[in-house]
Amino acid sequence: MLKLKSFTVNPFQQNTYIVWNSSSNEAAIIDPGNSNNTENQAIKTFINSNNLLLKHLWLTHAHIDHVMGNKFIYDEYGLLPIMNENDLFFIEKMTATASMYGVNCEQSPEPIKFINDTDILNLGDINIKCIFTPGHSPGSISFYFEKERVLISGDVLFYGSIGRTDLPMGDFDTLISSIKNKLFPLGDDVKVYSGHGPSTSIGFEKANNPFLI
Repeated sequence: MLKLKSFTVNPFQQNTYIVWNSSSNEAAIIDPGNSNNTENQAIKTFINSNNLLLKHLWLTHAHIDHVMGNKFIYDEYGLLPIMNENDLFFIEKMTATASMYGVNCEQSPEPIKFINDTDILNLGDINIKCIFTPGHSPGSISFYFEKERVLISGDVLFYGSIGRTDLPMGDFDTLISSIKNKLFPLGDDVKVYSGHGPSTSIGFEKANNPFLI
């Protein structure tokens, strides 16, 4: 069975997710934005107290607020990021970006693997489909737990909103196309966990999101 825990972290109030298979305790951390010792220890304590076997570090995209904890995860668990190659630019520019925003972070290690549209990741017997959803960033990947009807969308789709497209390499038309052509067909009942703010559903956003109706 899929289990999920969210942590709201860093000055950008970003959602970091830990997902795991309750039958094997194999776990992944998605978008570790933890940026200080308190946040680091909260994640470590949760992993330890639930006897999780953290084996994967997956990124929906590589904007600064979603990767600030990559170095901590590498130091503690030996995990390197798995992401889409189109966002590698943001990893390479991390230090400059952090300085521009006036935040502190340690440089992320380089990815160990690149993922693309329709690739399948696994947590034991749980399959996760990678859906390429660019627009907010050029390499955005949404993680879809098809059997569980759960989507982790990064900053593509929010409760009542969509991701910013005024950041470097963002594109509004591409983002709208990603949502309508890649995410909407998944089904109204799919629960969406976003990179910021509360969870939502595909059906709710179809009916109520002012950017999409």
